Amino acid sequence: MKFPGTRLLARLVLALLAVGALVAAVTGCSALDNASKSDTAKAKVGDCINVTDSSSTATKSEPVDCSSAKAVYRVFQTADKKLDCAAEYTTYTEDLVSGGKAYMCLAPNFKQGSCYADVGTNPYKYVDCSSSEATFKVVKRIDGQADELLCGADATSFVTVPDPKVTFCLGAAKG
Repeated sequence: MKFPGTRLLARLVLALLAVGALVAAVTGCSALDNASKSDTAKAKVGDCINVTDSSSTATKSEPVDCSSAKAVYRVFQTADKKLDCAAEYTTYTEDLVSGGKAYMCLAPNFKQGSCYADVGTNPYKYVDCSSSEATFKVVKRIDGQADELLCGADATSFVTVPDPKVTFCLGAAKG
């Protein structure tokens, strides 16, 4: 015995099953890609990063709370394709286990009174101010403005970031 609408109901059920399989396939693939990323590569815009090793061969980092003195960088931009970060930002690239790459632009997130190692072409690294690695100290941090003229006489150099606007006034690490 056939009822009116049985074919329509069967087609609807098959369509729902197909959509469910497609969603599962897409979600599963995305979860697999995300599983191949380090905690740093999973970071989102606004999250903060601590560089634990900034050697010339490999950079190691970890996500940290943005209020920590070790939160050297704040994630400004992320992508699955190569990014051209502006000069004010540090480019971070990670090779994923899946064979792809994760890309980020990182903005400095220095803390006033903290010291860092500036190792040239490698990322900044948080260090104790008494450490021989310390190359500068943040003598003043000015949020909401990117203007080096706001730095006082105790600053020997500066770093400004346009977005989010911030000025870091830098001085000698020891003194």
